[in-house]
Amino acid sequence: MRRARLITTVLLSSGLLLAGCGGGSDSDDEDSTPAAQEVAGSEEVASTWPMTGLPVEGDDDAAQPHPVLVTKMDNTYSSSPQIGLGSADLVVEELVEGGLTRLAAFYYSDLPDNVGPVRSMRASDIGIVSPADATVVTSGAASPTIARINGAGIEFYNEGDTGLSRDSSRSAPYNLFADLQAVGEDAAIDATRPQDYLPWGSAEDFPGGQPAKKIAASFGGGHTTNWTFDGKGYVNENSYADQGDEFPADTVLVLRVQVGDAGYLDPAGNPVPETKLEGKGDAMIFHDGRLVRGTWSKASLDAPLQFSTKAGKLTIPAGHTWIELVPAANGDVTFSK
Repeated sequence: MRRARLITTVLLSSGLLLAGCGGGSDSDDEDSTPAAQEVAGSEEVASTWPMTGLPVEGDDDAAQPHPVLVTKMDNTYSSSPQIGLGSADLVVEELVEGGLTRLAAFYYSDLPDNVGPVRSMRASDIGIVSPADATVVTSGAASPTIARINGAGIEFYNEGDTGLSRDSSRSAPYNLFADLQAVGEDAAIDATRPQDYLPWGSAEDFPGGQPAKKIAASFGGGHTTNWTFDGKGYVNENSYADQGDEFPADTVLVLRVQVGDAGYLDPAGNPVPETKLEGKGDAMIFHDGRLVRGTWSKASLDAPLQFSTKAGKLTIPAGHTWIELVPAANGDVTFSK
């Protein structure tokens, strides 16, 4: 059974605050489509991975005996090199204090034995991880955040738990790493396929859009993530990932979001922001060197994301997706051909 992380972790997390806050089967000749399988909610879907929409191959099964593991990863120069990012199914980049960003890397189809540097959670993560019923891998969090996370029923592993350890060759707090195989074994559940994180579709169904091969997603003065389409996918030009371990982004999904105040300060005295991933807002979907504009909506923190254009519902091409949660008020997104 999955291990619950209860309020008793507050004592540990408060002690970590200074360190933790910053940032086929064979088929016959007549039918080669993936077999259908039951998922959470008793729906029948094709055998595809829920965090990418890609088909399951070989002897793999989209119903794994572990939850989705979302690892909170530092995204500053001090994290260099980030390890394990290339094995993630999906990544969400979110604003943290000081105008910097932190990554929520989703792992389900593959659990690497070394991922990090692992950093702390934020209340923003509730809306990010809840739709996947995910377990968070983190260094800890401030007491107000722990209370919010527990209240949302989100389970997490932090320093001192199975699978997390410090790398003595690196400087704290950028030296906590996670063995996700160990975490996954400890967090074992009955094998059930999670719901799709995004409304996956095919590239053929993606609208024509407009040319857009260079992207700059600014989070409000502190950090800008730059992307270039290289003919195959999107390359993060200012990634801190280890060489050869970069996230293979097929799609960059930009959501303009509301950002509020989490209600406390970090150790440096900076207000901690809270991204509100519910409601609706503008969406920019970059795929295959093109941009399609639309609207995202999310009925509640634990509801799935939905997308639409004036023509109707919009699906996201199956593949590895990087989601940028750019503040609507003071963030900016620019692109060029």
